[in-house]
Parts: sequence; C-alpha cells; structure tokens
Amino acid sequence: MLETVQGEGGLNAASGGFVRKIAGVARKHGALLIIDDIQAGCGRTGTFFSFEEMGVTPDIVTMAKSISGFGLPLALVLVRPEHDVFGPAEHNGTFRGNTHAFVTARVAIEKFWAAKSFETELAGKAALIEKRLTELAALVPGAFLKGRGLMRGVDVGSGDLAGKICARAYEKGLVIETSGSEDQVVKVLAPLTTPVETFEKGFDILLDAAREILDMTRIAAE
Repeated sequence: MLETVQGEGGLNAASGGFVRKIAGVARKHGALLIIDDIQAGCGRTGTFFSFEEMGVTPDIVTMAKSISGFGLPLALVLVRPEHDVFGPAEHNGTFRGNTHAFVTARVAIEKFWAAKSFETELAGKAALIEKRLTELAALVPGAFLKGRGLMRGVDVGSGDLAGKICARAYEKGLVIETSGSEDQVVKVLAPLTTPVETFEKGFDILLDAAREILDMTRIAAE
C-alpha cells in the first residue's frame, strides 16, 4: 500500500519506475497493490488518478477528500471485480449513505472530467505553481521543489523557517500549510478550481512573507 505522492510525509513523489517495481513485487508474492489516492487523486497530480501515466493497474484504490466535489464527507474504495468479496452490509462505516455528498460527487465528476479541457487547464496551473515555487526556492539556500502536478511544495530545510514563513503569510492574508517529517516543506494544496489570478496573488503574498522572514533572520544573525 502506498501513496504515489506522500501528502503529509513531505510531498515525496514516487517515480513511475519505482511504482512498477512495487507492482512487480506484489504480483510475484501474490499480494494486492493498493494505492492511496485520498490526497493525491481527483486531479491533484494533473490526472484523475495519480498513477494513470505509470503503467500499473492497482487492485484497490482508496479515495476521499476532493471526491465529493463540495468538501462533504465521502470516501470510496475501488476494488477490481475479482477481489470484491464483500457481502450485504459488510462494507460499513460512520459516513456511509451521505446522500448530499453522492449528488455533489457525481456532478463534480460529470462537470470536470467528462472532457479533456479540465485536465489541460490543470496542466497550465501546475506549470504556474512550479514557476512561482521555483522563485521561492531561489530565496532560500539549499531549498528545492518537491511533489508533482498541483501537489507541490518547497523544502526549506527547517521546520522552524517553514513555520515562520507560513505564519507570516497568514498574517498577510494567505492560508498555507507545512508538511514533512520536520514540517520543513512549505506546501501548496489549493483547490483545483482556483483562478490563475488568485494563484498569482497568493504566491505574491507567500514570496513577500518569505523575504520578510529571511531578512529578519539575517538581521538577527548579525
């Protein structure tokens, strides 16, 4: 079981070759290949499923979060038919039967994924995110980009620094989070429908916040 891009783990992105090797090990030993697309799926990496261009077919895919299309509680477990052994009422849980979420999820899938245009739009936004995060990385010695598609961030090497940058950004009107083993990654996980103008405004705030924190750090060091 794996995430192709570790969300809370610091945006570590698995290569297609790595995932194919894992799939081969699973087949060799008769294990199921389970891909956790709860955070990386629903277009977050640019395609609906995060593994679409990796040449693998998972046995089970888990999905949640964005799948409802409206922020409602909904989770899905997609199972290949030969592994579907659930009997009546066996697939149970607290959030089952959320009718409102069923409706919004269907509308979101039909509205955004019926044609290729949305995926093309996401590719443009992913390029913008990479460009602006490259600017952020250039401000911090040793910093580097992580993630894939619209699930991106910058490892600034320090949880303290990342936290200060995000806190300053919040004071300036931008909500942004950190991730990673030491919270050292400034993480962008914005709604996929965010307008380009809003992205640009948000990155302007983030870069301003980073410059201010880095200037304060330099002054304190002197």
